[in-house]
Amino acid sequence: MSEKSTYTRVNARTRDESRTNDGRDGDSAGQRWVRPGQEEEEETEEESTDEELSCPECGGNVVVDDEHGETVCDDCGLVITEDSVDRGPEWRAFDAKEKDQKSRVGAPTTNTMHDKGLSTNIDWRDRDAYGNSLSSNQRQKMQRLRKWNERFRTRDSKERNLKQALGEIDRMASALGLPENVRETASVIYRRALDEDLLPGRSIEGVATSCVYAAARMAGVPRSLDEIAEVSRVPKSEVARTYRYIARELSLEVKPADPEQYVPRFASELGLSDEAKLRARQLLKNAKEKGVHSGKSPVGLAAAAVYAAALLTNEKTTQAAVSDVADISEVTIRNRYHELLEAEESIGLA
Repeated sequence: MSEKSTYTRVNARTRDESRTNDGRDGDSAGQRWVRPGQEEEEETEEESTDEELSCPECGGNVVVDDEHGETVCDDCGLVITEDSVDRGPEWRAFDAKEKDQKSRVGAPTTNTMHDKGLSTNIDWRDRDAYGNSLSSNQRQKMQRLRKWNERFRTRDSKERNLKQALGEIDRMASALGLPENVRETASVIYRRALDEDLLPGRSIEGVATSCVYAAARMAGVPRSLDEIAEVSRVPKSEVARTYRYIARELSLEVKPADPEQYVPRFASELGLSDEAKLRARQLLKNAKEKGVHSGKSPVGLAAAAVYAAALLTNEKTTQAAVSDVADISEVTIRNRYHELLEAEESIGLA
């Protein structure tokens, strides 16, 4: 028996049309071959689908209430299912403009990438989604795609400038242990400088470094110029000069660095207790009341306060250890140390 003889011919459009075909057995258009019993299976599936769309009690129409997460009968009000998963957005919008602003797809945009994270990244590893190595032809294809993707991502000089600068900002922020919000702020400052045409005559690394320095101070996690210069590829003098220029031209509201902002980092690196941190902050507050901090380096004052607090709380540390952590000479620590103690003694006598 041939394989075709085990099938029966039915109309491909509807069974009703096949029944009205008057039993003609020709291979006409709109007909197909099915296995014995397949027609009954399809009828059963259609019947179950019809049952799902009708109320089990009264057979009425079923509607889905997305607001309450329920499936109810439109005729008798029977709640068929409840607590369904809401697959809509987690936000609400009250007009079309707000809806367009809040609507998003994929990962959030970020200023730390030159294209704000909206382009496609092709991984450098020649492996598929299952971790298997690609064939030689696939590797060549991926290499060509990477090349053209890179060309399209950086089509003009401004995008190439941004890509290099934002890469430098991310590298320096990682080396300094700065949080993500500082990187975002530094990237925004650099974009403003690029839009204001402040880069001609200055190196990309110098402007990027000054943006990191400004963003760290604005976020309350300052780093000294010496620390910034250690991870930068430009000298300290250029960083200071570029920072003053950028801050003036962009009208950045950068407050003078507070010595107390350095205390937690220095104390943590020295392994001091919370009591020593509180004591160091109290020493600095007393110095501010007496005006000792005026004209002094905030890093030097913070280092001296940490050293004095360690001695006052009977915790072991040395001037050399504090000097290494704060990158300040021991002579500066000794001078500020005596000034802090004198300020506290004068407040105590008063």
